[in-house]
Amino acid sequence: METALCSFPSSKPPPSTIQFRPSNPFSLSFPTTTASTSTSSLRRGGRRSLTIKSAISRNKKEETVDTVKTQLENCYLLAAIRYKGFTVKQFQELRQSLPENSKLIVAKNTLVYKAIEGTPWEALKPCMTGMNAWLFVHTEEIPNVLKPYRSFQKEKKLEDNDFSGGVFEGKFYGPDEFKQLETMPSRAEIYAKLLGSLQSPAIGLVTTLQAPARDVVMVLKAYVQKLEEEQAGGGGQ
Repeated sequence: METALCSFPSSKPPPSTIQFRPSNPFSLSFPTTTASTSTSSLRRGGRRSLTIKSAISRNKKEETVDTVKTQLENCYLLAAIRYKGFTVKQFQELRQSLPENSKLIVAKNTLVYKAIEGTPWEALKPCMTGMNAWLFVHTEEIPNVLKPYRSFQKEKKLEDNDFSGGVFEGKFYGPDEFKQLETMPSRAEIYAKLLGSLQSPAIGLVTTLQAPARDVVMVLKAYVQKLEEEQAGGGGQ
């Protein structure tokens, strides 16, 4: 008897055709950043940096204006010197050569003008061109301050770095008139001259009245001081 072999379908499910690849244990995954997010962050950072720089620049400008205003207190002469061509070393040497009753600074014309605007020093406006160094003179003995600069200018051969102007008693002195400030008599010379003229009744009085207002005030002060000293000396006898 022949045995018939019958084939039945297997109860096991057929193998899946989907293949899985094992993950690489050495691979690292990072969060992706889109181009728009990156650009936005850069823009915010750039704006923040510009804001900080603007604040610093604004503070420096305000400090410069305040410095100029401070130097104008008890200032007799403010003069502008053409700064272009100066080396750092030369400028340092120049500062050291000037007397203590003066101050030399470098500042932008716009900031200096902001400090002097609305004051008698505004007469210096014609000097607000080019690069300038600013000389503040805090003594009536103006020639004694200007003389060291002239000596330095001659020694270093800085003919182009001349005074472009100055303001004294509210009047502007341009380059052609600046020599008048350099040759002003000292206080002692004015006292001696005007006090001597007062001792000659007629001619002395006319000479004194024809003198500039500043000279008249100075001689009157000197005369009063002289009388006070004479009275003090007489009272002690």
